Amino acid sequence: MKEKNSRLETLRMIISSQQLGSQEELLAALQREGFKLTQATLSRDLKQLKVAKAASMNGNYVYVLPNETMYKRISTPQQVRTMLQEPGFQSINFSGNMGVIKTRPGYASSIAWHIDNSDIPPILGTIAGDDTIFIVIKQGYTDREVVAALSNVVPNIK
Repeated sequence: MKEKNSRLETLRMIISSQQLGSQEELLAALQREGFKLTQATLSRDLKQLKVAKAASMNGNYVYVLPNETMYKRISTPQQVRTMLQEPGFQSINFSGNMGVIKTRPGYASSIAWHIDNSDIPPILGTIAGDDTIFIVIKQGYTDREVVAALSNVVPNIK
């Protein structure tokens, strides 16, 4: 099961970082990352991830992740292994009792889910997009206290 999860995460990263329009191209990209699978397995993976095809800016149809027809593609793609080793968190900024966390594309909802399910006292709740999380902070907490509380859930937060 671990290999399948790794393959699915790699497939997500490939789709978000490259404009590929055929399963043959996806199979080749997965093979470059060390995965050997059949077209039938790839089809099942695409169905499980609810991957669709959408028109790109140049009019070609490419694979996109669900609900992300305007998905923010990474302009300078790295190898997927490198991207998977980097944390999703990028920055946090505050204004009053609100905070905005910036993440890598596709990571916001996962990080927000972890925040919401970790019972962090200073946090009332979150709203997540693709690469941005809006957090509402309870009154009486400083930015430093919020960052300290989030550090248990969000790796590399400073």
